[in-house]
Amino acid sequence: MIQDYEEKILDLIDAMVTTASDDELFASGYLRGHISLAAADCEQEGIDEVNALKQRVAQSLKDNANELNPADQVLVGNLWTSLQEQAG
Repeated sequence: MIQDYEEKILDLIDAMVTTASDDELFASGYLRGHISLAAADCEQEGIDEVNALKQRVAQSLKDNANELNPADQVLVGNLWTSLQEQAG
């Protein structure tokens, strides 16, 4: 299930490329790394629940918040929320 969800999210990110602003492209690239890492960690640990992936991505973004200025944190957080809503 996680692999399918990750694929759906990454497909949504890829679909944004042609219409996204520079800020959205930055946020999507930043998120892509966190999503892929969380999915790989879940797979390695034998976890296949989408909620576990979502929690890991959220925790990863929180743990690494110092990498972004506050405005970029909001941008990334909003995009992550939007992608989750679109992916169902």
